Amino acid sequence: MRVFTAAFWNETNAFAPFPLDVSAFEEAGLYGPGERPDGDSEGAAVCEEARIRARAGAFDLIEGTCTYAEPSGLVTRAAYEGLRDRILAELQAALPVDIVALGLHGAMAADGYPDCEGDILVRARAIAGPKARIGVLIDPHANLSAEMVSAADVIIAFKEYPHTDFRERAVEVMDLLEAAARGEIDPVMRSWDSGALAIFHTSRPPVRAFVERMQRLEREGAALSVSLVHGFPWGDADCSGTRSLVITDGDAAAADALARQLAVEAAALAPEGMAAPVTLDAAIDQALAAQDAPTVLAESPDNPGGGAAGDSTAVLAQLIARGVRSACLGPLWDPGAVDLAFRAGVGARLDMRIGGKAGRLSGQPVDGEAEVLALDPAAFQTFAGVPVPMGRAAAVRIEGVEVVLVSQRGQALGVDLFTRLGIDPAAKAIVVVKSSRHYEAEFGKISRRMITVDCAGALQINLANIPYRRVRRPRWPIDPGPPTPFPVNPNPVGSKPQNEASS
Repeated sequence: MRVFTAAFWNETNAFAPFPLDVSAFEEAGLYGPGERPDGDSEGAAVCEEARIRARAGAFDLIEGTCTYAEPSGLVTRAAYEGLRDRILAELQAALPVDIVALGLHGAMAADGYPDCEGDILVRARAIAGPKARIGVLIDPHANLSAEMVSAADVIIAFKEYPHTDFRERAVEVMDLLEAAARGEIDPVMRSWDSGALAIFHTSRPPVRAFVERMQRLEREGAALSVSLVHGFPWGDADCSGTRSLVITDGDAAAADALARQLAVEAAALAPEGMAAPVTLDAAIDQALAAQDAPTVLAESPDNPGGGAAGDSTAVLAQLIARGVRSACLGPLWDPGAVDLAFRAGVGARLDMRIGGKAGRLSGQPVDGEAEVLALDPAAFQTFAGVPVPMGRAAAVRIEGVEVVLVSQRGQALGVDLFTRLGIDPAAKAIVVVKSSRHYEAEFGKISRRMITVDCAGALQINLANIPYRRVRRPRWPIDPGPPTPFPVNPNPVGSKPQNEASS
């Protein structure tokens, strides 16, 4: 058995202020065939699982390019087409193959390509042929298209948000692909759209029960796999929205019926599944009134993990204005300020201009005297045991607030983003993280209070205020009335890709 793997991973915020070129992939990780270092990551989890099995003698493995870039604005046409064609050429050279296993986020968009994953999969199917089994591991914040469902045999999304289960889902993808390639199962996929744009927090009720129901359906044999594809509300494509996805063994009718039922349930769950954000001043008031510290404030609208710049000063400026001294914040993306801190050295005091540089949603820079507390030329934090680079990092104190400045954009994931630079977040009254949910697992170890803050940023929390252009309408909550589920009608396999006219 011959298996080809590759990964091309990016979550695109259609409303973020800056484009993404190939240098962003090179900075985060661009590995040629066989160059990817061992170890798990969300984007390359299925590639890692295939590598482990190949080393155990399960099959012959041909590795293609694996690349990832931090969420941002639209990928440039040159970057997308160049990397896509590189992977497809590697697949062509690997023929014949029995399995194609890909790591694709599901919400990548490029100039001229609103549905990159659908485009890639249709082209991969044309190369691999109808007999090859194609499988994809996606992020639940994918915008699942009919092209994706048509061209692949197996698509599985992480069930958890925060995404702590990518290893388990990679195992499932490879299990189903191998079984299908051996002729032991005949996977059939069906999907329904819930009619909603929603944000689901799987660690909290009532969404927790929905995740457990999906797992129970799999254990009881109702389906080979069940996924809730939350969708990425800050993408802007015809396929944007929350969709169910069910895989059965040859039973299309059963897959469709279950997908429909789950979409109906997701539509009803959508209003309950979205935790209401708290205004900035109210969140600070709650934190300062708490008897036991710390309180974690999630600056979700400026979360780089959703494509925001990560340099907004909204929360930092308000902490300073209100005289809060027992607080830390990070990571704040400001390569220029980091460079100045390195030039000055640990212990130096200098006038600094922090943040507020990427665009109007970043606010005004914060000016003041800053003390350089610590420097790290190769900083990182950990998520699910995996080190995540932050580039050069500097810890500074400005007006009493301790800030982690980084040269490489990224969201807050682990407490060690602070502790590795000598900041003890557990000793603060307020800990501000530029993240939406992924911080919860680690920061939950130091705090029981986590508040999502509503403030300016590229990840506008009030979805009804986002200026969508391509999203299929009507859709809750941007249109009146409850969500109305509908089937995702797949295009025939081998039909013209949705984006080909733009290529």
